[in-house]
Amino acid sequence: MHIEETTGAGTSPAGFEVHLDVFEGPFDLLLGLIAKHKLDITEVALSRVTDEFIAFIKGHGPEWDLGQVSEFLLVAATLLDLKAARLLPSGEIEDDEDLALLEARDLLFARLLQYKAYKQVAAIFAARLAEESHRHPRIVALEEAFATLLPELVFGLGPVEFAALAGRALTPREPPTIAVSHLHEPLVSVREQAAMLVERLRRVRSASFRALTADCDSPLYVVARFLALLELYREGAVGFEQISPLGELHVRWTGSDDGGVDLRDEFDEEIKSDD
Repeated sequence: MHIEETTGAGTSPAGFEVHLDVFEGPFDLLLGLIAKHKLDITEVALSRVTDEFIAFIKGHGPEWDLGQVSEFLLVAATLLDLKAARLLPSGEIEDDEDLALLEARDLLFARLLQYKAYKQVAAIFAARLAEESHRHPRIVALEEAFATLLPELVFGLGPVEFAALAGRALTPREPPTIAVSHLHEPLVSVREQAAMLVERLRRVRSASFRALTADCDSPLYVVARFLALLELYREGAVGFEQISPLGELHVRWTGSDDGGVDLRDEFDEEIKSDD
């Protein structure tokens, strides 16, 4: 089988080419054909390829390219390892050593694909650099008509102001915190709120609900005092008066002026059961 292909537009005519019985063309193309399984590595005489490359280098005299030589050594070493691994039969695996050789062969194919990808990326970079080399930065000054449009730069700060700015910038900041107090509200006892309302109403005799809850710092206390007033109303200790619908609610004391008011611990029992 004889394979001969062209290299395309991106290949230099001065590059190294291989002349074998099964292939004629650039060395890079030989690598690509082997990677695509279009050419069997066992049919490639690597010693002949090496001799041709040495002759190619000697033909350039003292002006030979070190980068091209390094690239050839890398590819030739990879092909040599690949050819050695390719000689291993793939039908049977008798021991761990055979399995290791098969894995090495697959790794070599992966290295060939990686090398091809690097070559393609290098070609893209070379094309971009060649294209951008035609661009030149503007080296002349800005025209007077446009220079006058720039605002005048005025520094109104002195050493003291800069020191104050630096102090604020360099002052350690407190780490941000997330409040969780709303997730753990304290329990409010309806019985305790009722005792407080009894003492206050016996003293003032009458007050609005707004006044009775003016010192509450949480909606829980407002709800607890409202429930306490309902319990006091059920016991006949308070009365309600509301002149207009949704208007101000007034509470007046109707119970005795001494003694305690025995309330059922209905709401507090529910709180304890939840605990």
